[in-house]
Formats: sequence, C-alpha cells, structure tokens
Amino acid sequence: MKRNRVYLAVLLCLPALAVWGVLWFMGTGALMGHREVADCLGPAFNSGAQSFAQWPLLPDAPTLEPLVRLLLDSPEFFVLFWNTCFQVFAQLAGQLLVGAPAAWAFSRLRFPGRRFLFGVYIVLMLLPFQVTMVPHYLVLDWLGLIDTPWSIIWPGVFSTFPVFIMAKGFDAVPRSMLEAASLDGAGYGRTFFYIGLPLGMPGILSALVLGFLEGWNAVEQPMTFLKNPSNWPLSLYLPQVAESELSLAMVSGLIALTPAVLIFLFGQKYLELGIQASGLKE
Repeated sequence: MKRNRVYLAVLLCLPALAVWGVLWFMGTGALMGHREVADCLGPAFNSGAQSFAQWPLLPDAPTLEPLVRLLLDSPEFFVLFWNTCFQVFAQLAGQLLVGAPAAWAFSRLRFPGRRFLFGVYIVLMLLPFQVTMVPHYLVLDWLGLIDTPWSIIWPGVFSTFPVFIMAKGFDAVPRSMLEAASLDGAGYGRTFFYIGLPLGMPGILSALVLGFLEGWNAVEQPMTFLKNPSNWPLSLYLPQVAESELSLAMVSGLIALTPAVLIFLFGQKYLELGIQASGLKE
C-alpha cells in the first residue's frame, strides 16, 4: 500500500515539476540582466552557433534592472495593462448581469423551446473562434464598434460558455427550497436573488474565473478586432517585447501572471463557501 502511494506521488510530481519549471524559468529570467539572458539563450536563436542554450538554476548576477526599466521606462506597458483590466472586468460584469439570469431560466424555468434553445447554446459554445470570426466582424463593423474596446467586451458578455457553466451550478439548487419559497409567496425574482444566487455560487464563480482567464489571455480576438495599438490588451504586448528584449518579457509575463494568482488567493474562501452551500440535497 505504501509503495503504491510512493508511485502515485512520483507520478503526480512529474506534471507538477513541469509547471514549476516554467515558473522557475520565468522568475529567474526576471532577475537576470539583458546580457546574461542573451548569453544563456543566444545559441537557441542563432542558427550558426556552435554551443547549446543553457539555463542556470540561479542567476549569476541577480538584478532588478529589468523590473525598474519596465515600471519606469515602459509607459506603454501600463496603458495596455489597464486596457486589459477594463476589457476583462467589463466582460465579467456583463456575464454576471446577462449570463446568470439566462442560466437560471434554462435551469429552473420551463417554457416552450427551452431544450432547443439550450441546444443552440451548446452548439455555439463548441464552435471555435475561427468559425464565428467573420460573423462577429460583420456585426461589429455594422455597429461601428471595430477598433474599440467594445468589440472585445460585447462578444464576451454574450458568450454562451458562462451560461452553460452557471446553469449546471443552478441545477444543484434543491427544488424543495424553491417550492417552499413559492409557498411563502416569493416570486421568480426573489427566488433567484435570495436562493438561486447564493446556492449557485460555485457555478457562477467557476464561470467568472474561466471567463477571466480567457479574457486575460485573449490573442485572436484583439488581433482581429483592434487595429490601433493603443487599444491592445497586454497579451499582444508580450510577444512584441519578447522580440526586443527577453529579460523585459520575463518580467512582463510575471506581472501579467499576478492578477490570476491574486484572484485565486482572495477568492478561494468564497469559492469554498459557495461549494458548501451547493451541497444541499433534496
């Protein structure tokens, strides 16, 4: 039994090391100067090099120069960072206002065409962006939203994936509680706000977290709908800075990773409370 646990631990450590290896690579690279990063990775970008690229466990001469240069000498980084924040959090607010009531209707209300409409949602959810890119572009161009932040926000607000996730979360709400609320005179609105939202919080949080990750790392949508670089999100800045200087790319990637980590740390307690609330059975 103990041997099986050891094998399982070793097996689980392999993917963990792969993830931590990337983070270690990024963290140590953020503490290296431009010359040291170029010396370590130069052979990988030089086809005529006689040596191989190598990466030390720790920097030979740790420095905060890349971080200082990024924070003090790169104003475009802050512009694109706040562009990303505005686009992502506006999408999340819209998904909460639009997606949550729609998911509650699909989960708890019975109306003609519900199954067909939900099936259409599933089909649209499965379609990749490459398939819907042209219709999105034509509609946004007709509305005059191309090359504006709203060309990224509105498609995200009316995305079908958050509705699907939230609906599955609302399915866990006990029907006996809804019947009791109805006997007490609560209408659809009060039942949704006072019972559906608290008990369906796991699905809502899951949808918002996944929506944040998708919006924060979006590349194809901004490249298609945004022409002016001043409207670009941070995801389009990282490839460009990587072409000019790898040390700045390491620091930029580390800072871009920070919001996702903070959301998990500060939202973990509320996520656990929502999961506990959804554990009520019929």
